[in-house]
Amino acid sequence: MYLKSIEWLGDRIRIIDQTLLPEKLVYKDLKSLDDVIEAIKSMRVRGAPLLGVMGALGLALIAVKLRDKRRGEIINELKVAGKKLKMARPTAVNLSWGVNEVLEAVNKSTDPIKAAIDTAVKIMNEDIEVNRKIADVGQEIINDGDIILTHCNTGSLATVSIGTALGIIIHAYKLGKKIHVYFTETRPLLQGSRLTAFELMKAGVPATLICDTAVGHVLQVKGINKIIVGADRILADGTTYNKIGTFQIAVLAKEMGIPFYVAAPTSTFDLKSTEKDVIIEERSHDEVKYIHGKLIAPKEIKVYNPAFDKTPGRYITAFITEKGVIYPPYEENIKKVLLRDK
Repeated sequence: MYLKSIEWLGDRIRIIDQTLLPEKLVYKDLKSLDDVIEAIKSMRVRGAPLLGVMGALGLALIAVKLRDKRRGEIINELKVAGKKLKMARPTAVNLSWGVNEVLEAVNKSTDPIKAAIDTAVKIMNEDIEVNRKIADVGQEIINDGDIILTHCNTGSLATVSIGTALGIIIHAYKLGKKIHVYFTETRPLLQGSRLTAFELMKAGVPATLICDTAVGHVLQVKGINKIIVGADRILADGTTYNKIGTFQIAVLAKEMGIPFYVAAPTSTFDLKSTEKDVIIEERSHDEVKYIHGKLIAPKEIKVYNPAFDKTPGRYITAFITEKGVIYPPYEENIKKVLLRDK
């Protein structure tokens, strides 16, 4: 059984509070826009696909509270709420995508409240099917005996359920493929040691936790023959924004001839933006200076804490999506695959 990280309960959103894992599996109900924005900023929910669903459900939550308003007022209030949601975490494109999908449906409907709720619930349910397809497509690149490296958390906790990169890995193991997974702790918030470890152990996948700084050595001595990570935004030329630390892993993989795959739904692709349009989120200095409330650095030391980095497409072997595997040249093939059914 896969975890389900989010649910729509008609008048509230129920999430797994990921800040409390792995010590406690706690569900939290979000009842207002402020609750949703706080959950996103504090990373009680995180992961690009899940943020897309949160953006959509956040507008559904607002819509429920606007039943006594006129159509024009409803649309205006949803637009204002949408702007606030998009700014909660600006780098991952899925958050804006989820908001925009709901707003587009609302603008076209004579019943904006129903449109907001129906569209958000549809996005939530479709996320599971999309990730199921990604897992099916991706497991085909995994062979019996593979030793795989992954970074950050890309499983059920980063989506509604199943996951992207980690979903592929767990699915391959469930199909009987004998694999071993090395995964990074993922400083500073330890999504790897807290969340990926939790999911891999729950699934029974043979796995080993490593420090972020051990990646190069592990690639040299542990026989890693594939690397699979997720993504928060992918541009039309294959430039990929993902959890900080991804770029250095990709460079090492290229140098050592190890295939480096990025797994993501097509909603993570941003065909409109260029690199200059992408805001790299910088988070609180305290995330670096403290671990579980304990100060681990001089209190007044300066800190630079970017949440994401940029990996040029030349370092990426292929993208694994629900529509298939996309190989270079990315400028041509990304658009070809993404626009195939439109």
